[in-house]
Amino acid sequence: MYFNIRLADDDTKKQCILVLMGATAEGRKELIAVSDGYRESKDSWLEVIRDLKRRGMTTIPKLAIGDGALGFWAAIREEWPGVAEQRCWVHKTANVLATLPKSRHGKAKAGLREIWHAPTRKQAEAALDAFLEDHEAKYAKAAECVRKDRQELLSFYRFPAEHWTHLRTTNPIESTFATIRHRHRRTKGNGSRAACLAMVFKLAQAAQRSWRYLNGRDQLVHVIRGVQFIDGEREVAA
Repeated sequence: MYFNIRLADDDTKKQCILVLMGATAEGRKELIAVSDGYRESKDSWLEVIRDLKRRGMTTIPKLAIGDGALGFWAAIREEWPGVAEQRCWVHKTANVLATLPKSRHGKAKAGLREIWHAPTRKQAEAALDAFLEDHEAKYAKAAECVRKDRQELLSFYRFPAEHWTHLRTTNPIESTFATIRHRHRRTKGNGSRAACLAMVFKLAQAAQRSWRYLNGRDQLVHVIRGVQFIDGEREVAA
């Protein structure tokens, strides 16, 4: 994940802070990387991932969750090929609403919610088709915004149902960003690059103490072993 922040030695206004959160085999959410880079840059994200490997991260994640940043996903696919991808529904909802007149926001939000709150993937697919049908003719941009990430929006159905609330959005890290942005506004500047990174790291580290464990921690052993889940339920061999 990332958020924009102006560094003292940056005159492009494109530089930002890159932050990654992970979850351990015990279900504990942890801050695993804080770096600076460029928002859409594949190279910046590659450096973050490669640094994780240099620091001893040998386990490949089962699922990556993020918004539509092309650089992030390009880096994930290069360094961790085969990792499942889940697009954040909060970001996707905001992107869809940005293409619609305000008079349509209520109906669109309700339609999107029916998709990602559906109890099964089949029902989610039906709700998604209904959303596309409702918006295709008059609001093609909104329909395309959903269609282009159709598969990645529904990846969470392949994981335990207890985990879905954690997997469908990037809210945990976004709430941390809000704290950092608030401090950034109050300090009225970043100081040096080193001072900025130190501030972000310490604030994120402090926020980490309030991150709650994943629900259904007992299911993680099955996820790690590669057990298949269908609509959130563990597949049992016949």
